[in-house]
Amino acid sequence: MQHPKFILTGAGHLRLGLVDQHRDLLLPGEQCYGGGWYEFNAARTRMLLYRQSYDFGPPQWHLFDDIHVDAIYQGLDIVYNADTPDEYLVSALHHIVYD
Repeated sequence: MQHPKFILTGAGHLRLGLVDQHRDLLLPGEQCYGGGWYEFNAARTRMLLYRQSYDFGPPQWHLFDDIHVDAIYQGLDIVYNADTPDEYLVSALHHIVYD
């Protein structure tokens, strides 16, 4: 069954898709630096990232200054919630490059 999942690639790309496994989002030769699930909140203009990949663990945001995101998501706040009371404000703490 496919689910809305995301990964963070070794080149700092945030890749989203409806897949069975997080590894299905990787292109040949790419490495994964964590992942999880995602949803959109249109009313709050947010992309909410949450949980962690069973195969790759949580996203390793600290390894990247720039996060590359598909241009279709421009204007959304990107937030990661790691099942803690505090949200990690990806779009406020990193330079977002819209490709």
